[in-house]
Amino acid sequence: MLQTRHRRALSAALAATVASAVAAWTLVATTAAQAAVTGCQVTYTVPSQWSGGFTGNVVIKNLGDPLTAWTLRWTFPAAGQAVTQGWSATYTQSGSQVTAVNMGYNGSLATNASTTIGFNGAWTTANPIPTAFTLNNVACTGTPSTASPVPPSASASPRPSASPSASPSASPRPSTSPSSPPTSGWNPPSNLVTPLNEVWSHYQSTYPQLLTFRNYGWDQVMAGGGRINYCVRWDSSARVSAALRDQIHAALKRQFKKWMDVMAGHNGWPYAEVPVNVVGWAVRDRATLEWTDNSVDIYVNDIRENAPQCSEPCGRFFHQDGNYSGCPGGASHHYDMSLWLTSGFGGGAGGDWGQRMGSEYFTGALNSENIHIFLHEVGHTFGLDDFYDWTPTGQCCFIMKAGSATSITEFDKWMLRDFWRHLKNRWGY
Repeated sequence: MLQTRHRRALSAALAATVASAVAAWTLVATTAAQAAVTGCQVTYTVPSQWSGGFTGNVVIKNLGDPLTAWTLRWTFPAAGQAVTQGWSATYTQSGSQVTAVNMGYNGSLATNASTTIGFNGAWTTANPIPTAFTLNNVACTGTPSTASPVPPSASASPRPSASPSASPSASPRPSTSPSSPPTSGWNPPSNLVTPLNEVWSHYQSTYPQLLTFRNYGWDQVMAGGGRINYCVRWDSSARVSAALRDQIHAALKRQFKKWMDVMAGHNGWPYAEVPVNVVGWAVRDRATLEWTDNSVDIYVNDIRENAPQCSEPCGRFFHQDGNYSGCPGGASHHYDMSLWLTSGFGGGAGGDWGQRMGSEYFTGALNSENIHIFLHEVGHTFGLDDFYDWTPTGQCCFIMKAGSATSITEFDKWMLRDFWRHLKNRWGY
């Protein structure tokens, strides 16, 4: 699996702020590589903004000869602007300079082909839109060019790798970082102590939002009293029978349980099991769903990110305060996460909002022992990292190192347990 994490969203209460923030800046850019015909169009928008944070969306269109790889760079105009979590590219930042490098699945761009990347960001006093970009180290000037490349910006410290076209997330809430985690019940195999410490240290130094953002899977399970509600975003024209619907639900529950079974009985974890309930489906056309029963709520043609969206008033992603008074089905029909199934989508994405992957992939794997892309993305939902640029000491292959394993390994299990060890005092454990 060659993907990363997903973005967050904003509260509906901030609609006015967002309206002013959804300003798009489009430019025609050119790149030069020897005498090749090159050029690109970049569209940068801010579809969501909240106090101290925002979601950025960047569409890159190749107007020149086919590309096999790309690197996009820009400089944030205001102090305090930063990428905190991204998807569909590997992000680094040094000072105000941001670098986004293609993933394995989206590096090739034919002439006139486009790819979309995105990120969650932070800001302090202002959040202006960047006005200059380079692609493959060539200034985006708006006219074809064979000029010498612009020198690359300084290397940057790693930022959270991301996840393809994303979904929403709400404003982070501060929480105090635990000084030293309790050790009672903590007994990993001796050969895993060093790599586990490396993982936690790396996470703290590069993606510290786990300690401050309060909508990861941990927070959702605790808020739900040991239960998780899902809504399915069916971004496909393929028809879904009641039997297929039930198979999708069963596979989702079975696969999610694999991660929760890792925690059962471990180090004060309070739940022997974490039941999953699917409460809704979102589609473009009601006729796509070939059932008439009312087993789930159905949301029709509510489009967000060019895909069907489950009702925002019902989503924890949008209402982390637990206020679901606007949810048509009431609080019991709220959803904590979305399973976003997109026709033709390659790879996967995951984050606090849920998980995304190809509808064909997921339905084709319904009877598989391990739906490994889904398992990888659920790991991101609980804060686990990607390992594109480094490997913990003594480790080789595990589900969170994309493409190296197809099932949850012992190292994956102990990483999840280690995150609980560091976070559990949030809830008094």
